[in-house]
Amino acid sequence: MRRSSVRRGVVLAAVAVVLAGGAGCQAAAEPSTQDRQRQVARNGATVMPFDLERTTHRFRPEPHGLLEEVRSDAPEDAEQVRLIREHLAHEGERFRRGDYGDPARIHGASMPGLKELEAGAGRVEITYADRPDGAALRFTTTDPALVDALHRWAAAQTSDHGDHAEH
Repeated sequence: MRRSSVRRGVVLAAVAVVLAGGAGCQAAAEPSTQDRQRQVARNGATVMPFDLERTTHRFRPEPHGLLEEVRSDAPEDAEQVRLIREHLAHEGERFRRGDYGDPARIHGASMPGLKELEAGAGRVEITYADRPDGAALRFTTTDPALVDALHRWAAAQTSDHGDHAEH
């Protein structure tokens, strides 16, 4: 009887060590906010043709969707303005087809709101507009679940882009 108690104690101790080690590994695998923002900036440089250090993303949740703007920090920088406009016009076309591959490449496939936006693309109207210092995409829908997805998607982008974005 005493031997089974000792064996049970050893087994419980071993399980505790394994669980504690696994939790430690999980915590170590979580990137810091700054590490994540640096990785997003590196990923973004492979997708976005403009310079993140010279531009700002703005995400403004609206009652029926979202306004996304990308602006050159120096409005007279014609090259950055041109690159922003070309990129957002192209992204708007892709988003209308449900192709959110670029945000997935930048932020990861598990980005909040992404799957819902891909699946509900036909229920979101997306309009493009030039701005004097860049361009904007307006996402509009009457579906409350997609409005929520847009708002979560915008919050994730703002967080991930750090100093390169604002609400």
